Amino acid sequence: MEQRQQGLLEKEPLQEVDEDMVSEVDLNNTITEEEKEEMHNELTKLEEEIATLKQVLASKERRHSELKQRLGITTLSELKQNLSRGWTDVQSSTAYKKTSETLSTAGQKTSAAFSNIGTTISRKFGDMRNSPSFKSFEEKVESTVSNIKSKVGGSGSGGSFEDVLSSAAQASAQETPPTNPTQSTESTC
Repeated sequence: MEQRQQGLLEKEPLQEVDEDMVSEVDLNNTITEEEKEEMHNELTKLEEEIATLKQVLASKERRHSELKQRLGITTLSELKQNLSRGWTDVQSSTAYKKTSETLSTAGQKTSAAFSNIGTTISRKFGDMRNSPSFKSFEEKVESTVSNIKSKVGGSGSGGSFEDVLSSAAQASAQETPPTNPTQSTESTC
């Protein structure tokens, strides 16, 4: 006999006899006929139990539906109840409480910031009005208006910037033509 053991893997290919032996092994023969019959019986019992359980479940679902109908419980009322319960759960959660507190704090800080901005803008306008540049501009406008008034025939009394603006507004109100066209034609006739 020849020594063929050179390692774990043989380098020679399988021979016909070896291939025949491999094909003769049937993996399904590991279960006996008695075991197969027991398995078929168990399978049949399980299928019967499943069918029975389906019938019982269908019967219970019908009874459930009848009771809900007699009690006046509709799908809509159940949905409202579930939403109400869910909202209550959300409001009692720590995440909601923390978020609510954070938003409240942010709102207060934003309100304070806008208040500070308003105060700052107001102060800046006051500072600007008291600045030499604005005073110079105001004086130039007042002198220009005074010159125009004196040339047009108004009083040359000058006055403050506010007085000049109010008198200009009054003058423009007096110069507006009447809105009723029949009045203007009657006065000319």
